[in-house]
Amino acid sequence: MQNIGEIMDNHVLWVALLACGIAQVVKVVVELVQNGKINLQALVTAGGMPSSHSAFVAALAVGVGQAKGWGSPEFALALVFAIIVMYDAAGVRQAAGLQARILNQIIDEFFQEDHHLSQDRLKELLGHTPVQVIAGFVLGVAVSWIASFSY
Repeated sequence: MQNIGEIMDNHVLWVALLACGIAQVVKVVVELVQNGKINLQALVTAGGMPSSHSAFVAALAVGVGQAKGWGSPEFALALVFAIIVMYDAAGVRQAAGLQARILNQIIDEFFQEDHHLSQDRLKELLGHTPVQVIAGFVLGVAVSWIASFSY
């Protein structure tokens, strides 16, 4: 039970989760501004502006750097982890989303005729543009720096 208490007292973890949550809420605001309506699904879906993955790992890395030191192995580990996650969000997952869009277009055109294959659509919004990743990164760093003044 002591371990659970230590996890609950982990300031770096809570700040990273806060940055992720703020990013998800900002997605709803961005959807409102862009489309003129509230889309609460943006709270729980991947993709969109800003990248909550980037905000999460950026806040985590900065928090570890603040807590353990910028030259510590823990910060190096957190930074490498953050870079991999952000690269994946803007690279691999973005490419998978583009492929899904093309496959969905092929399916739409294919099913204009009468075929008996599955018509399930693939999720297209998987990854992020580089701008979305950078915005998430900036948000995560800002949340971590602002939170550092509270302890």
